[in-house]
Amino acid sequence: MATPGDAAIPKSLALLWGLDAAGERGPKRGLSLDQILDTAIGIADAEGLAAVSMGRIAKELGFTAMSLYRYVDSKKTLFEMLLDRVIGLPPETVPGRPWRDGLRRWAQAEYESIERHRWWLDLTMNDPPMGPNNMAWLEAGLAALDGTAVPPPIRMQLVMNLTFYVMGRARVGRSINPDEGEDEDYDAVLARLIDPQRFPHVVATFAQWPYDEDEIDWQQLDFTFGLERMLDGYESFIRSFET
Repeated sequence: MATPGDAAIPKSLALLWGLDAAGERGPKRGLSLDQILDTAIGIADAEGLAAVSMGRIAKELGFTAMSLYRYVDSKKTLFEMLLDRVIGLPPETVPGRPWRDGLRRWAQAEYESIERHRWWLDLTMNDPPMGPNNMAWLEAGLAALDGTAVPPPIRMQLVMNLTFYVMGRARVGRSINPDEGEDEDYDAVLARLIDPQRFPHVVATFAQWPYDEDEIDWQQLDFTFGLERMLDGYESFIRSFET
């Protein structure tokens, strides 16, 4: 059986956890790993992940692409590090906070973090994220459930399913951009298309729709509604361990 000391640590994790000193080969030239990562984030924020390359980063920094490879050995390593750096740190855990409030705050913060850098969803996760920031998020989520009677392995499942919900909602929201939609009145178009005899429930629902779409953030509304319903289910589930 392999022991922790036998495990090979990927280059990206070694750099993220400070186990490998970046740029230690060759002369120092005023470049740093932080500069490389922050420049990559800036490019992706402006133009999308597809625009990020070692050559493009080097150009932005005024160095050659070969200079970057002293710090990051490949584009794959770079992207694996961005997966951790972009998500940042979770909100601070507040001792004594009810678990539902803690998880709500945790999920909302993760959603907002992804929304600031939507291209983060394009990064491939070949393995579970194990960088220090991602571990901090996991720790914070588990800490929110610390006062419950739920066993630790099941707490892990609850936290992971919550983050899958956050990522899924962010991905759906990203694919729907109302600013780029048609200018036609949606209600008027729907009225022309939908036969009340064939779709009575659809027609009845939209006839009683209470929201003015010009005054509401639909993505946030849908995210919050789904989150609260998910936490309703968690509440019932967690209560079953206390009886």
